[in-house]
Amino acid sequence: MATIPVGGLVPVATDAAADVVVRNAKVYTADPARPQAGAVAIRDGRITAVGDDADVAPFVGPRTRVVDALGRRVVPGLNDSHLHVIRGGLNYVLELRWDGVPSLRQALAMLREQAGRTPKGQWVRVVGGWTADQFAERHLPTVAELNAAAPDTPVFVLHLYQSAILNRAALKAAGFTKDTPDPKGGQIVRGRDGEPTGLLLAAPSALILYSTLAKAPVLEGEDKKTSTLHFLRELNRFGLTSAIDAAGGFQNFPDNYGTVTDLAKEGRLSLRIAYHLFPQTVGQELADLKRWIGMVRPGDGDEWLRLNGAGENLTWAAADFENFTEPRPQLGNYEAEFEEAVRLLSENGWGFRLHATYDETIRRDLAVFEKLAAEGLFPAGNRWLFDHAETVTPESLDRIAALGGALSIQNRLSFQGEAFVRRYGAAAAEQAPPVRAMLERGLTVGAGTDATRVSSYNPWVALHWLVSGKTVGDLTIHSPGNRVDRETALALYTQGGAKLTGEDDVKGVLRPGYYGDLAVLSDDFFTVPEQDIPHIESLLTVVGGRIVYAAGAYEGLDEELPVISPQWSPVAHFGGYQATVKPSISGARQAELLGQVVAESEQHRQWRAQRGFTPEEPTEIFDTCFAL
Repeated sequence: MATIPVGGLVPVATDAAADVVVRNAKVYTADPARPQAGAVAIRDGRITAVGDDADVAPFVGPRTRVVDALGRRVVPGLNDSHLHVIRGGLNYVLELRWDGVPSLRQALAMLREQAGRTPKGQWVRVVGGWTADQFAERHLPTVAELNAAAPDTPVFVLHLYQSAILNRAALKAAGFTKDTPDPKGGQIVRGRDGEPTGLLLAAPSALILYSTLAKAPVLEGEDKKTSTLHFLRELNRFGLTSAIDAAGGFQNFPDNYGTVTDLAKEGRLSLRIAYHLFPQTVGQELADLKRWIGMVRPGDGDEWLRLNGAGENLTWAAADFENFTEPRPQLGNYEAEFEEAVRLLSENGWGFRLHATYDETIRRDLAVFEKLAAEGLFPAGNRWLFDHAETVTPESLDRIAALGGALSIQNRLSFQGEAFVRRYGAAAAEQAPPVRAMLERGLTVGAGTDATRVSSYNPWVALHWLVSGKTVGDLTIHSPGNRVDRETALALYTQGGAKLTGEDDVKGVLRPGYYGDLAVLSDDFFTVPEQDIPHIESLLTVVGGRIVYAAGAYEGLDEELPVISPQWSPVAHFGGYQATVKPSISGARQAELLGQVVAESEQHRQWRAQRGFTPEEPTEIFDTCFAL
């Protein structure tokens, strides 16, 4: 057997031999018929047995890879229901990630070091996954700090959907001058002399931020594949096995989907992706939708890459922007064009998802749906959902339920909660979004992150938010009545996402016949201290019976990846998410653990001395670092 030796499981000659067996585990199956188990067997990408060691023993053959979970928690593979995975993969190795970084001082040190290795003509870019509230200093970097850290290399730092900070070199590279006009919905902050200072504001549209980022150099050819493979491996690191790609700006079909399509054809994806199509050009939305309807249909593809529908925008005029430092945007009259888009999709068997932050937008959209429903044209058997829905009201939830809709919620307030409270008040934040009210109505709800340009892609940060109601800055925003227990939170991140793609009969549960997607966790999600939930990672992630990520005791069992290119990539040096010490292992607890280590070391020395491996008496100087 290919991994850790396991007593009691003897290979047998059988045609039903599994490819992978995980045993000696605390398996949470999410299957009401058998919620707990000790072992799982996977063959040909599907689960063949769930039970104890005796149940999986008949499936162990000479070539079966047997993994001893060493008593660790095993859960179904996680499924992010709103992740910009395709766009994120195309840019991942070019980005300096501040996800998880605990201080601005450390973040600036990383930036300064990266600027020193970035070649001329390239940018240092920090693009989402962090907030000033996570830093010990509780403030953003200044333009002066960026100029000091990188006087000659362009630096672009994106902060949520709110702002971007550019150093002097980036302003020049992006072509911003005294004469550059403010774009619609955006602001170029200027000094007393009229020159751009380096601060760009979403006011409230984030297009100024993304159009500026789009001026930076991009990857080409095989480097796009390599970047995507490493991003998928980074997602696998946290136990993600599936994601629903919500499309987004600067992600045109089919051009920007070519990399994941090629990787899928080559059998190299390590994450299952259900993708959406998002019209890119104002005034051309209906033409794009008609063109795509003639090219593909929802469900096209396979279990690794498949079309799920349109959205998260159908028409640009109907999109509200979620910069909570700015007032809620006042949308114009968009209903006529929006109705035409929804009618077109419904008549052609296309479902969709809709970006809608505010209840004011949701009510207007629902009125269009109800008009079409009165004509018998909606939803016509198609899946549809609202994304985000931070301020949706109980009345709107009832209307969504009546129309057979669903919701996908993200932990954007993990990163923007403080801004939301400052603008709308603590009482409004308690129900933003109203997760429990959604579930009480029996609505299908999937959970996700909206990574990579706002929240971090780490799903455990989102799971912590669902359970604790706290931001990454440790502000409690959700009332106890709007928090969920850990089992419910996990269901939103597994079965919820599967329902949004119509795959709940093969995904989200560890049951015979379902996909062999699971994660062996570093810590038990169900018992770990609440403040430690964001620090959970996967030690072994399996997708379709393939070990796609392995760390710790399992290091080296996963598939080999190509070397990161370009060599100066921030990811090649710093990695992705920056893991830190668990909050529960600090101060007195660290001292206690250190004492345990010292005691165990002394016990080990005595054991060796008794067997003649070391001198009976300890040497006076045990560490040459302390020799004077």
